[in-house]
Amino acid sequence: MITVFRRGHRATGYAVAAALSAVLLAGCGGQDAAPPQSLPAGQQPGGGGQSSDGEAPGGEAAGGGSGSQAAASMPKSAPQRLSIPSLNVSSSLETLGQQKNGTMQTPRDPDKAGWYQPGPTPGSKGPAVIAGHVSWNGKPSVFHKLTSLKRGDSIEVARQDGKTAKFTVDRIAQYPKKKFPTLEVYKNLDHAGLRLITCGGDYDKGQHYYPDNVVVFASLTGSA
Repeated sequence: MITVFRRGHRATGYAVAAALSAVLLAGCGGQDAAPPQSLPAGQQPGGGGQSSDGEAPGGEAAGGGSGSQAAASMPKSAPQRLSIPSLNVSSSLETLGQQKNGTMQTPRDPDKAGWYQPGPTPGSKGPAVIAGHVSWNGKPSVFHKLTSLKRGDSIEVARQDGKTAKFTVDRIAQYPKKKFPTLEVYKNLDHAGLRLITCGGDYDKGQHYYPDNVVVFASLTGSA
């Protein structure tokens, strides 16, 4: 999984955007999308793609995602572990920063997901981003079953402050990398959101490449 981000220089509020990256032996390339330089708060751009529940993927409603009752955002605190009970996924989290060219680092361990540190922390206001590989050298990786998630499923993120941010899946969508809806995925939010991102589609062994990106959209619905 290679998904990379740049920060807007003059955004009102917090904006995170996607950029192109190289292809790993994992067979999971980056998004073929140029990053916007800034994203004003409240902007609600649309995006293409098909939601896994058959609905067209629209924007999340103010104060919460599609169908979930959003909880109040939490103070910032670095995440330590991601759990997805329905997929039997439990992963400690690598911390992902930026490389010299501004692209996002990718998880070193294919069995671990990684949190993009320049973005919001899971549970705090905005779209927190956690990325993971779908496969590595032909073997399933941490987000191999991500497309099996369904609306209403739970995602939990244990944080450094001892709290656990509890998210509910709003929708899952798959987009061609060349038409990745960057603004739809990384737009500013008025609540705490979570994006899980990996690759999808039919793997091209010759090119070591997946043609699509899978994005899980979730909203904070509780904490413990």
